[in-house]
Amino acid sequence: MKIYNSFSEIKSDLESGATSCVALVNSYIETAEAKKNLNIFLELFKTSALEKAKLVDEKIKSKTTGRLAGMVIAMKDNLCYKGHKVSASSKILEGFESLYSATVVERLLAEDAIIIGRCNCDEFAMGSSNENSAFGNVLNPLDIKRVPGGSSGGSAAAVAANMCIAALGTDTGGSIRQPASFCGVVGYKPSYGRVSRYGAIAYASSFDQIGPITKTVEDAALIMEVMAGQDEYDSTSSSKPVPSFTKELKNIPAKLRIAYIKDCLENEGLNPEIKTRINDIISKLKAAGHTVEAVDFPFLDYLVPTYYVLTTAEASSNLARFDGINFGYRSKNASDLESTYKKSRTEGFGTEVKRRIMLGTFVLSSGYYDAYYSKGQKVRRLLQNKTNEILDKYDFIILPTTPGTAFEFGQKSADPIAMYLEDIFTVQANITGLPAISLPMGKHSNGLPFGVQVIGKNFADADVFAFSDYLMKNC
Repeated sequence: MKIYNSFSEIKSDLESGATSCVALVNSYIETAEAKKNLNIFLELFKTSALEKAKLVDEKIKSKTTGRLAGMVIAMKDNLCYKGHKVSASSKILEGFESLYSATVVERLLAEDAIIIGRCNCDEFAMGSSNENSAFGNVLNPLDIKRVPGGSSGGSAAAVAANMCIAALGTDTGGSIRQPASFCGVVGYKPSYGRVSRYGAIAYASSFDQIGPITKTVEDAALIMEVMAGQDEYDSTSSSKPVPSFTKELKNIPAKLRIAYIKDCLENEGLNPEIKTRINDIISKLKAAGHTVEAVDFPFLDYLVPTYYVLTTAEASSNLARFDGINFGYRSKNASDLESTYKKSRTEGFGTEVKRRIMLGTFVLSSGYYDAYYSKGQKVRRLLQNKTNEILDKYDFIILPTTPGTAFEFGQKSADPIAMYLEDIFTVQANITGLPAISLPMGKHSNGLPFGVQVIGKNFADADVFAFSDYLMKNC
C-alpha cells in the first residue's frame, strides 16, 4: 500500500484515477489487520466503510463530492455512530450499540468522510497511557514496548501506523495532544464550545472537547472547518461564526509576539533534549524578527491538582447513569436493587475509573465541598485570569506538550501521582478553555518523537492553525 502523508495526496490520486475510495479503504483495513497486535482498533467498520467508499466513488465520477471525499477517519471509542457499537473501552458498556450519531460524525459523513472503525482508548477517557482500557493496552507503533499516550492513544496510534489518514479524539486534560506527542503526529484541542460535544460520552463536561489527530496542520484545519459551529443539541456550543481555517493558514502577521512560560522550561521534570529543542525554536523565531519573551506563571504546581479536583467531581456525576439498570453491563451476582447498583458498577468499571469516581464523590460531599470543589472553581478562575493576562500582551504561548517521550508500559501505572503529572503542560488549555495544538517538531536521541505545544487566544483557532503551519515549515 502507498503511504499517504496528507489528504491532498489522496485527493490528487483520486482525481487522477490512481486509486479509488474502495481501494483506499481496503488497503487501510489490510494494514490494520496486519498490525492487529498493536490492539489499536476495537472494531473495524468494514461493511459501512466500504458501502460509503462505493458511494463516494460514484460521487467522484459525477463530480458531486463533499469537501472530505476520500478522507478515511478512525474515531475514539467514546464517540457515538448510529448503528455501531460504542463502549468507551469499558466493560460496563460492552456490546452497547449507539442509537444516534454524534454531531461531529454527522457533519463529517455529510462531507463524504469515511469512518473506518472505533479505536481503543483509556476507559471513559481517563488516563495518560492507554493502560486503562478494559480491552488491553494499545502499543505504540514506533516502539511496542512503550505506551502510545492517552486517553486517545488508539486514535493517535492509528494515524501513526498508517491505518487511516486522520482520527478523532477527545481532550479533557491533554488526551489528544499527549498521545499525538508520543506518536509523532499533529493533535488539536479546539477552544471550548467551538465543537459540539453532543454524542461524546462525557467524562468532565466543562473540560471535554472533540478534536482531530492528523499528519499535517492543514488536514487538522480542514476537519475542524467541517466539525466546528453551533449545534442545537449542545447548549455549550458557541454561536460565533466559523472562519475558513484552511484559507486563513497563510494569514500570519509579519511580526508576532510570543510568550514562553519560564516555569515550564525550568521545570526539573522536563527532559533536557526537549528543553534544548524549544530553545532552538525560540532562537529561530527571534532570528525571523518575532518578539519571544519569557513570562512568569507562578501557578504551574496548581494546574494538575485543580484539574483533578474538578474533573473527578464532574466524572462522578456523569458516570452515575451507568448503573446496571437501564443499559450496559448488569452483574449476574445481583439479588436486589441495591446489589444491582453496587455489583454492576464494581464489576463493570476499572480501577482508575473507580478511583476517580470516589475522589469526585468525596470532593462533592457534605463538609468537603467548600474545601475542595468550591475552592477548585476559584483557583480555576485565577488560572484563567493569569493565562488571559499573558495572552493580552502576546499572540501565543509556546511550551512543551509532555515532560518526556513515550515511557515503557508499567513504568508509571503503579503510581497515580506520577501518571497524573504527565498532564502538567497540557491541562492549562482545558482549565482555561483555550485552543491548543501539539506539533511533531522534535526527535529525541532515543529515536522517539515529542511534541511542541502552542496555546492561543480564546476562539483564535484560525490563528493557532496559521502559526502552527508557519512553525512546522520554518522551525
